[in-house]
Amino acid sequence: MGSVSLSGKPLPLYVCVNIPEFPAQARLRFRPEQAALPVAILDGDAPLEQVCSANSLALKLGVAHGMTRAELDSFPEVQSIRRSPAEEAATRAALLSAGGAFTPRTQICAPAQASIPTRLAAFACVLDMTGASRMFGPVAKTAQSIAEAVRSLRLYSRIAVSSNYHAAVCASAYAGKTPLVMEEGREREALSKLPLAALGLSEAQQSVFDLWGIRSMGELAALPEEDLVVRLGQEGRRLHLLARGEHPHLMVPEEPVFTLEENIAFDTPVDMLDSLFFVLGPMLDQLLLRAGAYALALASLTVKLTLDGGGEHVRTLKPALPLTDREVLLKLLLLDLQAHPPSAGVMTVHLHAEPGKRSKVQAGLFSPPLPEPMRLDVTLARIAALVGEDRVGKARLLDTHRSDGFVVERFTVPACAPKENAVQSALTMRRLRPSVQLTMQMEQNVPLAFFFQGKRYQVTQSYGPWRRSGEWWSQDFWALEEWDVCAVANDGETLLGIVLKNRLQKVWQLEALYD
Repeated sequence: MGSVSLSGKPLPLYVCVNIPEFPAQARLRFRPEQAALPVAILDGDAPLEQVCSANSLALKLGVAHGMTRAELDSFPEVQSIRRSPAEEAATRAALLSAGGAFTPRTQICAPAQASIPTRLAAFACVLDMTGASRMFGPVAKTAQSIAEAVRSLRLYSRIAVSSNYHAAVCASAYAGKTPLVMEEGREREALSKLPLAALGLSEAQQSVFDLWGIRSMGELAALPEEDLVVRLGQEGRRLHLLARGEHPHLMVPEEPVFTLEENIAFDTPVDMLDSLFFVLGPMLDQLLLRAGAYALALASLTVKLTLDGGGEHVRTLKPALPLTDREVLLKLLLLDLQAHPPSAGVMTVHLHAEPGKRSKVQAGLFSPPLPEPMRLDVTLARIAALVGEDRVGKARLLDTHRSDGFVVERFTVPACAPKENAVQSALTMRRLRPSVQLTMQMEQNVPLAFFFQGKRYQVTQSYGPWRRSGEWWSQDFWALEEWDVCAVANDGETLLGIVLKNRLQKVWQLEALYD
């Protein structure tokens, strides 16, 4: 299998991944403490709820698909959880994304099992791995790699490999812990021991074969095809070809969309942030794992919390550089949610990430070392938690002549390093926030002296005034008179700064100091 045919074309190779009890596995992915207990998944409207899936511990106790809530109450040790379509959709997208790392040709199929409730409890997809042996190695190794990729999603799978699409689908539900590999041309022998339930028979077809005493696919394959067509029509011919592993198939691949999303729903509102982070960690692990499979990092992370009683709480993190460090991202999430806690108990958590290229920073040989962007993000988050988000970042000037005409933006890492021959300022101006009011003594309309921090400063040099005003069309009209002064205190201390006169309020202020 996996070799080349006489025509020189590679032989077809299909790998079917069957996820038994899919609703239960999707619901328990991020609940390891519940996965260790017998759990049944309920679907439908109360009081007509029925068991649609269960984990292996509950099935061993006798829980069956289709049980009502009243019947399930006879198993006191079994926990019941509501079905979550959102978590199943996220798990399904994660599976298709994991399969996309092996092949772009993936098709979702309906697994054939004994009964309709059991069949709906499973999820199966087929990967077309034709011609992929040069990239992923022998067939057994390829199947094992796919199994490990599914296991990394916290899911248990059964895998069957065949050159016939339908043969792989039929056998996948009965595969063991190791992938079942059927050799080319020997599909009939491999399928012969499987029960007829593997074909997904209807109740009428099952009754006919029970009447004939046909129990296995091998017995069905041994029947004359013409007699089956006479009694069952073309459906009999289809079942006969399926039992022999010879039914043709035209694969229609899905179009998997690469998304980084995870969902989890709670049965009762969660009020403690510690309990919330207990599930956020595993969810973040899954996003990092799937992004790493494509050599990507997380450029942004959005947490959407559905609150008890309605409403949503949405927070978005944008690190300075795309990150792959789990601890840093979790710390940023913790600091952000502590600074902006939800207003009510949390019912569902939706985690979405935008992928980005992994950052590569090459510093110059003689350039000074810069702080690590990951440490910078955590440090800024801690400072923002203390002083407020609007007071941490870098200043961006506004289109105005006001002295406070700027806003604070978050720090970003520049795309390129600054030029080494950039002109450096000899003096640094430090603005005082807020400005300090002064009692100014004037002489011939020129500043003469003022008091600052308990000292009297004598103005020795002054330059000005520079008058400016603006926004006369609004209620925020302003008018200032600015002076650059050099003043000396009684103890000899020299002060260089900017003093302003608010011409509307008739007050003097010390606006900035030169260091």
